[in-house]
Amino acid sequence: MSGPAEIKACCAASYGSDAVALLLGESYHPGGLALTRRLADRLGLRPGTPVLDVAAGPGATARLLATEYGATVTGIDLSESTVDKAGAAATAAGLADAVRFRVGDAERIPLPDGAVDAVVCECAFCTFPDKATAAAELARVLRPGGRVGITDVVTAGALPAELSTLAAWVACVADARPVAEYAAILDRAGLRVGHTEAHDDALLTMIDEIEARLRLLRMTAADRLAAAGVDVAAVLRYTALARRGVADGLLGYALIVAEKR
Repeated sequence: MSGPAEIKACCAASYGSDAVALLLGESYHPGGLALTRRLADRLGLRPGTPVLDVAAGPGATARLLATEYGATVTGIDLSESTVDKAGAAATAAGLADAVRFRVGDAERIPLPDGAVDAVVCECAFCTFPDKATAAAELARVLRPGGRVGITDVVTAGALPAELSTLAAWVACVADARPVAEYAAILDRAGLRVGHTEAHDDALLTMIDEIEARLRLLRMTAADRLAAAGVDVAAVLRYTALARRGVADGLLGYALIVAEKR
């Protein structure tokens, strides 16, 4: 397995690539914006709530939280190009005063203590090499009583070897943990888990959508796939393995909400 620095660099490069945009569309996590709304409701977001979006990607979540909940959102991401694109999209949407993005590592969040009332982290916590440090950082930037909302891939057993590679790590599978282990990591950081939900159907739906989008692109825009460097056979191999993992009860998707003590 690669080291933490390589894992972070690979995740940042991959999620800022044209290939991922082609395969995932606007929302880069299972459940899409509907599950983001579910998470926001569980966090009790209100107009003016300062929110941190960790691993914000293209900024779809941050824009939704600002437009639909009136939140003031700071998004951080490791990729400078992704941050630039997210900022441009927010400006184009007229949200420059409510949403801002900056380069930042979840293990060294560039915000002061107690800066926000809520943190969201969608399908990214499982990719952080040092989850304990990341959890401590989420707790540090939250005010007392603030909440963190996570949606992520979860496991219930050992995964096939092919789902433990660097590529699988980038795909949010290789280092996924059981819900109870995520809860324990958060608890040790001073974040008490008060609510969890299973959303395995969201993971299956995303697998379906990736496969359908890939097959359509292969028929109608093979040149775009080639230009983006998409290995069609490899992607379909991973989606088949992931689908089997869900069917066997080894892979799932969960929503977790914790409060800072």
